[in-house]
Amino acid sequence: MSYLFPSSTITIEAALRDLVQGSPKARAAAAHALGDVTEPTEKRRAVDALVRALDDDRPEVRAEAASSLGDLRESSAIAPLVKRLDDGIPMVRQNAAIALGTIGDAEAFEHLALALRQGPADLRFQAATSLAEIDRARAYDPLVAALADRDPQVVGAAALSLGAIGEARAAATLIRLLEHVDGGTRFDVAYALAELGEPAGRPILVAALADPERAWDAVTALVTLGKPEDADALARTLTDRKAPPEVTVLAAGAILRITPNGPHHEAARRVLITALGARKVHVCGLAVEQLGEVGGTWAKAPLEKLARSGKGGELLETIAATARAIELRENPGSAPAEAAEANDAV
Repeated sequence: MSYLFPSSTITIEAALRDLVQGSPKARAAAAHALGDVTEPTEKRRAVDALVRALDDDRPEVRAEAASSLGDLRESSAIAPLVKRLDDGIPMVRQNAAIALGTIGDAEAFEHLALALRQGPADLRFQAATSLAEIDRARAYDPLVAALADRDPQVVGAAALSLGAIGEARAAATLIRLLEHVDGGTRFDVAYALAELGEPAGRPILVAALADPERAWDAVTALVTLGKPEDADALARTLTDRKAPPEVTVLAAGAILRITPNGPHHEAARRVLITALGARKVHVCGLAVEQLGEVGGTWAKAPLEKLARSGKGGELLETIAATARAIELRENPGSAPAEAAEANDAV
């Protein structure tokens, strides 16, 4: 959870200066910028300055400092970040927990486990994710215990982490939570079960295809289950005018992954080809990416047409990669030189 700053070419000297002398906004921006430092000597200076900034009197500065220390993956910052788990401001303690998970040092595990048991709800929520990032096997027991948490969002986070670490033995406990009173938690549990290969939550995932806020994740989970009945459910999304275009494109690609020659493959192909002409570049780009995974000879001409268009100029690299992927998929024995010719043709 980080503030969104516009891209900046601020130098490390300017950032270090602003972090000490600037206005609150400038200090927060400087802390954010220092998370991008890579040169070893400068990185050491940035880490030292960011650790000091964890004690800034402004919460936005502390939050950005914590986030940047995570980006730098600096183990020497573990102790100061652990201290911020007790910060009185939610965004600061959450960013500290996120940073500790990103750094992934075992030293932070017990502190996050304690936070998961006893911290405020917002911190418990984030600790569930961070524990799994540090030690997947060791995180199992505290995550299962968190499934009994009184806060539904914490339960959902714990369920998702159990799905992410791939612990199949969690499935039985998770199945019981499909009847949870909170709808969001039921969806998170169904998603986690799908990651474990357990289809018990399929009806919840299918129902979520009609929810614009959850449809993308629902498609992703149904792809993971990957059965013909999942493709049938996804096919209904192709004609749902209320579905966001991104979801429709993703669903079309999912159908062709699950059942490449199934009853809905022609409709899915049409959706992807039509999306190449979408007004929004990101929708068009998503269609190109999906074709890179599931497209065949039928996609070559539309891709070439897009490459020659004005809109295609923003996507030439992605189009070229997709053309190569299709060529290699259609002709597995083709030599690299032949793939290069396909690239040149685009």
